[in-house]
Amino acid sequence: MGRSLAFLFLLFFLHSEILPAQSKWDSSYVEEQPEVLVLRTYLSQKYTGLYFPKEDLRYLPNRGVNLGFGITFQNMTFNAAIPFVFLNKKLEPEYPRFLDFQGHIYPKNWVIDFFLQDYKGYRVPGGIEGGQNYLRPDLEVFKVGIHTNYILRGDKISLPASVHQSAIQKKSALSPLVGFEFYRVQVEADSLILPARLASKANFQGADFLHFGPNAGIIGTLVLGKGFFASGTFTGNLALESTWTSATSRERWYWSWGYHARAYLGYNGPRYGVNINYVYKTLALHPVANWTQEVQTGNYRLVFAYKLRPSQKFASTFSKYNPARIFLK
Repeated sequence: MGRSLAFLFLLFFLHSEILPAQSKWDSSYVEEQPEVLVLRTYLSQKYTGLYFPKEDLRYLPNRGVNLGFGITFQNMTFNAAIPFVFLNKKLEPEYPRFLDFQGHIYPKNWVIDFFLQDYKGYRVPGGIEGGQNYLRPDLEVFKVGIHTNYILRGDKISLPASVHQSAIQKKSALSPLVGFEFYRVQVEADSLILPARLASKANFQGADFLHFGPNAGIIGTLVLGKGFFASGTFTGNLALESTWTSATSRERWYWSWGYHARAYLGYNGPRYGVNINYVYKTLALHPVANWTQEVQTGNYRLVFAYKLRPSQKFASTFSKYNPARIFLK
């Protein structure tokens, strides 16, 4: 059942991706520019890691750098990235392929993050106790979930201006956030997950977690003048978590927590734009076999954007076939 939920969330993501960022932003704070075509290229690195704070042990996937391209026009955004070989020469060649699908969607008044990830093949980069890289091609982490927030003063803050650079934030603004989140996480391996020399008495081979509950936080954009900006959000959540392990053969319920943060820093001008951004999510999972653990997900990006105003004929043709218009008729 856990992995079948991924398809439901995927449908939700696709629907949310085409939601138009409806007008009615406060024009004294935000200048909308749906007629501007934004072309972008970017470098990104995504990951989902497994962290054991007690031993400061961090498993990281066989991750690499992606080269991507994207477009924003008439409130629709599309991005695609590929992990080209010339950017990833240090990856373990025999490790299985992975899936990492993250959607970060920002219609007016809302912040929506979707995660669908399946990593198999991990390593401890610094080794164990100062040794060589510790490789675990059998370790797998599957995660699917959604994180949503409602911006109480959403008419005064435009994340598309910071992220897609398809609008202009004219004045600084701050607002509370409230929302809800849901995650399913599965951790499993062909052998015991923790190295025997670190966990000789207590260990486990697999666990399944269901994590859901409300969250709250804050969002803000600081306009620094002449196109420069800094934006960020932070939310924390209190969740009810169900934990199942093969060792106990039964389900138990616990209280848990997590937090989500994002930051954007850059320049958003009339013709060019550039920004560096980072989206981070941590889930503190209930201890298994007395081991505290966290699943940490991140996405780094360096984005270069170029803006132009297409002809009226192109704009009219695109509007006719714009997925947002087609799906919302």
